[in-house]
Amino acid sequence: MAMAGSAIGLGNIWRFPYMVGQGGGSAFIIVYLLSTLLISLPIFLSEAAIGRKTHKSTFGAMQRLAPGTPWRWLGLLTVISPLIILSYYSVVGGWSVEFLLKSLTFSFSSGDEAQIMGFFGSFISSPWGPLACHTAFLGICTLIVVAGVKKGIEKFSTWTMPVLFLLVVFLMVYALTLPGSKAGVDYLLKPDFSKLTASAVASAMGQSFFSLSLGVGTILTYASYVHEKENLLTTGLGTAGFDLLFALIAGFAVMPAVFAAGIEPAAGPGLVFETLPYIFAKMGASTPWLSGVVSILFFLTILVAAVSSAISMLEVGVAYLVEEKNFSRTKAVCVLFAGCWLLGALCSLSFGPLANVKILGETLFSFCDKLTSNFLMAFGGLLFTLFAGWRMKKADVRGELRAGKAFGLLYFLIRYIAPAAIIVIFLTNLFL
Repeated sequence: MAMAGSAIGLGNIWRFPYMVGQGGGSAFIIVYLLSTLLISLPIFLSEAAIGRKTHKSTFGAMQRLAPGTPWRWLGLLTVISPLIILSYYSVVGGWSVEFLLKSLTFSFSSGDEAQIMGFFGSFISSPWGPLACHTAFLGICTLIVVAGVKKGIEKFSTWTMPVLFLLVVFLMVYALTLPGSKAGVDYLLKPDFSKLTASAVASAMGQSFFSLSLGVGTILTYASYVHEKENLLTTGLGTAGFDLLFALIAGFAVMPAVFAAGIEPAAGPGLVFETLPYIFAKMGASTPWLSGVVSILFFLTILVAAVSSAISMLEVGVAYLVEEKNFSRTKAVCVLFAGCWLLGALCSLSFGPLANVKILGETLFSFCDKLTSNFLMAFGGLLFTLFAGWRMKKADVRGELRAGKAFGLLYFLIRYIAPAAIIVIFLTNLFL
């Protein structure tokens, strides 16, 4: 459940729908599905095999399996990458905090559609509200991680994942009943390969990495806590399957509503936060109480999904500081909170006062997003597959995966197919 919680998060609810919108609908989804099965699952299993074999954090795992070699830099890379992601991810998590608070006061139930749909833009452009919500979100994550793996992360994930799934299914069913929602369904089901550019293909593969939290050490760190009696292949298939299902359900919850609201499908990161309040406003025109309840459930869903993934990113850094630097868990969490809060604050301000500050033509928020999802995650995933396929003993990989007759195929994917595909993705992102 903790691994599923790491995979199922804002990558599914917030990021997947707008990436589909920018990538041409179901043609993007087909590439995403194939990427998950042929590339992302082998990376997942590579990380998991390394983690459970050593029962160490990313840095410690490399030190144990390849002592005195440059592989230790992979360990450091996968400590830094999730913390960068967490910093800007916490900004979006903060948006969900604000929208949940608005829902609790029935602010989206007035029926004034124009005012409600303009709320997101005015909120993110102001400095103090988003900063306060970013702080609150990161604070929630630190409290859970301070409690530890079993009492904090595992307990939170075990209780919230089934509830999260039921909430998104409910929202999907409601979105499909909206007038004009059929266009959104067609958009998701009828592929338009003319819109599937090389950049869109690379983005679909990158989204698969992002959604499954690959290449940044979260899966390796969680696997280091997994008991030897557990089957990693079953865990990997279950996590990837739940992640795929959840992303598709989220797509069918959001895209029909996008078309019903008349919003551009490729609207970008604010798509969910602009679209769903429209639904609640429409609902509020006739049944304000139902609108209020549904909006509370939806933004609670986003918040829970965001927290479940954020705590996995924070745990990577905490595990490193506790195991390698002998920090107490509380001290490690506090140090990482401070660093992530500072970078996240700058990302938050890039929608307002720092909007004109650009790095390679991108705002700080967009730069961090593209740097991690298009480059650092892909590079980390490449190194994990190369390590599991070429540096780690084949017998050790076989012993950890316990795949039976399927091991030959999986090992072929880990050794050849996944690395080659990742190199193509990396070069495509680099030159496009």
